[in-house]
Amino acid sequence: MKRIYAADGHLVHDPATGLTHRAPAPLPAGRARREQTEVSGWPVVAPAELNRAMPVSLCWSPIVRCNLHCPQCLDDTSVPELDAADRGRIAGVLAAAGVLGVDISGGEPLLLRDLPALARRVTAGGRTAVSVTTNGWHLARRAQALAEALDAIRVSLDGSNETSHDSIRGAGSFTRAQEGIRAAVSAGIPLQIQMVLMTSNHAATQQMVDLAVELGAGGVTFLQMLPIGAGRRLPDQMLTDLAATRVLAGLRVPEGLRIRLRTRSCAGGFTVVRADGRVWRNDNRALHIDGVRPLTTVADLALSPRDGSA
Repeated sequence: MKRIYAADGHLVHDPATGLTHRAPAPLPAGRARREQTEVSGWPVVAPAELNRAMPVSLCWSPIVRCNLHCPQCLDDTSVPELDAADRGRIAGVLAAAGVLGVDISGGEPLLLRDLPALARRVTAGGRTAVSVTTNGWHLARRAQALAEALDAIRVSLDGSNETSHDSIRGAGSFTRAQEGIRAAVSAGIPLQIQMVLMTSNHAATQQMVDLAVELGAGGVTFLQMLPIGAGRRLPDQMLTDLAATRVLAGLRVPEGLRIRLRTRSCAGGFTVVRADGRVWRNDNRALHIDGVRPLTTVADLALSPRDGSA
């Protein structure tokens, strides 16, 4: 199956998994369709291994508002939101930056009426692949329109059944997310499930893999919980990277399903553009995030030696 990826020389970014791969031969810069099996077979490059002036990928959270209140949420709800005109301006800067991947998150990005237009603006430069991370509540009704604008979508599930997921994210959220996933898959959007690993849910990782197969998702990304945002109040829910690695090592994964573990070490130095229009960056251990500067030009995204490569 062919999908959209973004390439720059030997680097190829997958908007579904968020992984950057190293191609065996240089590729023309820009977005292109390539065979999924070909790209997934290439080695993964960790952000710390890269020597780039700009991040290879980043997260843009243009909205703070959310219809759910997850206890492990990374967002800072005290950050003010820019208006629609400034969101468009930020999208234009990202399109010109040469960043290979932009994941639009939140808050809940599907609450934005202009989300498809923002995604198209980001990809207008011809070099960036765009994905959206959502809780899935509004996905079923918006999937068809988003299919025209997105290269991939990531849906957050923190439990493999209604009882466990809704206990974390709220009543009705599991059913709505399942409906959204099925609608997005039917609309042809490459889709990855994301699960935040915690001490309270890590025993259900195999069930999440099985659910992904049932729903037709392309894979599961397991995210180590970060003590950022609301997550600062849940230190007892954090697994060590070693413990998380051991949990995933025991999974039975069907052929063709892509599984990724994003450890805290992998999240170190990652760049986030928040709803206030400022560039934020995780520290090297992803235990804290700092505001760097307002994003007004492409140069404001530049990595410094202190930031590291992300």
